[in-house]
Amino acid sequence: MTITFEPHTPQTFVDPYAADPAQTIWPPATAGQDTDCLLPPPNPAERLSILIDPRDQRRLALHAALTVAGIPPRPEDRDAIDQLSALPSSINTTLQRWLHHTT
Repeated sequence: MTITFEPHTPQTFVDPYAADPAQTIWPPATAGQDTDCLLPPPNPAERLSILIDPRDQRRLALHAALTVAGIPPRPEDRDAIDQLSALPSSINTTLQRWLHHTT
């Protein structure tokens, strides 16, 4: 069995994700506006004055340290991370230091 392809006119490859560099900034930049970031800089007066519980701070820091060390936490690791976060801050700091030195 022979497969034959019928000739057709060459088509230009179209990348649907490609964009004209002149039109990639939205909203359009005004004169003197920095176009490096699409979001406006944060306004310090609009920051929330909510304090995070120290245990939650340690939990978030441990998540970040594990991720940076190349060990992204899995959903089943949540209980272990919660238990480690309940330990005193000195132990949490030591764990983070150990993870930092593994990278």
